[in-house]
Amino acid sequence: MLLTHDMKKNRRTEGEQVTMNYRIVDGSDKMKTEDIARLLKMTYWADKRPAETIEKSIRNSSCYGIYADGSDRLTGFARVISDYATSYYLCDVIIDPEFQHQGLGTALVSHVVSLPEYSKLRGFLITRDAHDLYRKFGFEVVNGRVMVKSPG
Repeated sequence: MLLTHDMKKNRRTEGEQVTMNYRIVDGSDKMKTEDIARLLKMTYWADKRPAETIEKSIRNSSCYGIYADGSDRLTGFARVISDYATSYYLCDVIIDPEFQHQGLGTALVSHVVSLPEYSKLRGFLITRDAHDLYRKFGFEVVNGRVMVKSPG
């Protein structure tokens, strides 16, 4: 899918209303591999992942990116692996630490899980510390780390 979505996220900062503009893109061809690698190097799970592995994973997945404040700098990324019949695996979800806690992760995950190609499938993901984010979208904790989302 090669869609682009322009959206706004409102947030409050010490009594003032701030509007965060962001754009979600579908497709790795809308992002630079080096920008994806930069984000992944900020994570505990992919900080040592070789560039060749990152490139191969991007080629063999559906990729989604988020750009904040009209910037051409990739501020968030997510990747999905699926058979498009029974299940999907949501992985490598990352928001640049400079932009975290502004609703961008919620916007990106919401976009991905609501896509028609995934909305009727069982979703899986593994996380150590973001359970509250994924619970908003129906994922449940299994064995302390693995989260599963039932179809529908």
